[in-house]
Amino acid sequence: MSSDAPSIPGPSTTQQTCPDGRVALAEGVVLDDSRFVNDDLAPVPIERRTWGVYNYLSLWVGMAHNIPSWTLASGLVALGMDWKQAVLTIALANVIVLVPMVLTGHAGTKYGIPFPVFARASFGLRGANLPAMVRAVVACAWFGIQTWIGGEGIFLLAGKLLGSGWQNASHVGGYPWTQWLSFLIFWLIEMAIIARGMETLRRFENWAAPFVIVGALALLVWMSVKAGGFGPLLDQPSKLGWGSDFWKVFFPALMGMIGFWSTLSLNIPDFTRFGGSQKAQIRGQALGLPTTMTLFALLSVLVTSGSQAVYGAPIWDPIALAAKMDSTVGILFALLTVMIATLSVNIAANVVSPAYDLSNLVPRFVTFRTGAMITGVVGIVIFPWKLISDPQIYIFTWLGVVGGLLGTVAGILIADYWIVRRTHLDLAELYRPNGAYWYAHGWNWRAVTAFVVGGLLGVGGSYGGPFPADGLIPFLKPLADYGWAVGLASSLTLYTVFSLDARRRAA
Repeated sequence: MSSDAPSIPGPSTTQQTCPDGRVALAEGVVLDDSRFVNDDLAPVPIERRTWGVYNYLSLWVGMAHNIPSWTLASGLVALGMDWKQAVLTIALANVIVLVPMVLTGHAGTKYGIPFPVFARASFGLRGANLPAMVRAVVACAWFGIQTWIGGEGIFLLAGKLLGSGWQNASHVGGYPWTQWLSFLIFWLIEMAIIARGMETLRRFENWAAPFVIVGALALLVWMSVKAGGFGPLLDQPSKLGWGSDFWKVFFPALMGMIGFWSTLSLNIPDFTRFGGSQKAQIRGQALGLPTTMTLFALLSVLVTSGSQAVYGAPIWDPIALAAKMDSTVGILFALLTVMIATLSVNIAANVVSPAYDLSNLVPRFVTFRTGAMITGVVGIVIFPWKLISDPQIYIFTWLGVVGGLLGTVAGILIADYWIVRRTHLDLAELYRPNGAYWYAHGWNWRAVTAFVVGGLLGVGGSYGGPFPADGLIPFLKPLADYGWAVGLASSLTLYTVFSLDARRRAA
């Protein structure tokens, strides 16, 4: 039985280290316990780690250029910010969230392991299912929401081509049956792509990214021509100013924007495990995430300002805006762009992660593809059309709570990997019971305790929407607006103290 205290492994005969620092299993090492490994969870061999800077750059371009990303700025402007404040908030949030992205991504590239296996080092072989299932539930909800949005795009733009009979079809469950059909069509397309595996996803992202950029720029050109230039929205002053009213909105909005990508800050090892080098994943992410999100937010503001000049009111929804086109070719191009943009983010961000998480739960029976199919089903049965019925709850309450919980997990992973273990893991032991990461019956109580306390501090004071006005736990309400930061900092600190103290006692 292994010691319960986290430790830095010494030289191992079960793994080999390449000159560039990447680690693989030594020749002849077999991982054969089907309770903890299958072909999808096993470390990626060095020869299959081929993703370069462009692959990660295109991955982020593909994930960032989607309908919810486009409308983020609108939510901030609706709260009283001007366009400069909104774009600044989004830019800062993505620079901040890039840090845990790169830190957790390092483990994926170095060891070729996905997130749930990485989490075993800190939570234990069985305990890793706790953060994995939290992340899986969040990703399934996002998958359903994005699928509904993609289906809505098909419904609205197809209605423009097929006439009023399509949009005014008889209602079922509160929506036209044609909208349900559009939802199903989009869902089937997603399942067909993901069923072909990660290599197909990489190829899809490579060409989807530039296509979506071209589509967004085409929308900008079209709107600028119709508007005769931009200006009305850009000239509107902030309703909040730069005083105390602004800062009251800024911090919860910043946490919400961070929460938007908080899932990816955990499951980025699912992609970086295919990295050809650390430089590739770091440069690709640094070039791809903050720049792409900031430019996309600015683009949405410019296009929306043009829509106000043309139609008398700002139209933040690009689908609704595209539906105003008179050209059949233009509408078909817009429909294709919306579909590819939504497919790109939904498959990469919201199917890959729960597929690995569910496979980690029962590796013997659930492969990556099976997990993806389960995700697709769960994404429907959670009723995503209800989740987004109230935009304020969706963007701020939902994202804030999600950010707080997932920030807590990120804090534990970063503390364990960077502070406690100094990036040294025993690769084979991550798949073996009664080994270095078995702790107490497969659970590390230190990580669980840090998760519970950090989560309580991060989201316990949640207020507004479905929560009481004075906070779920009133005395924690002052922390609620900083949920992601509070969750990450508190769990990181607690786990570090617990683990280093345990190591000192074991010495």
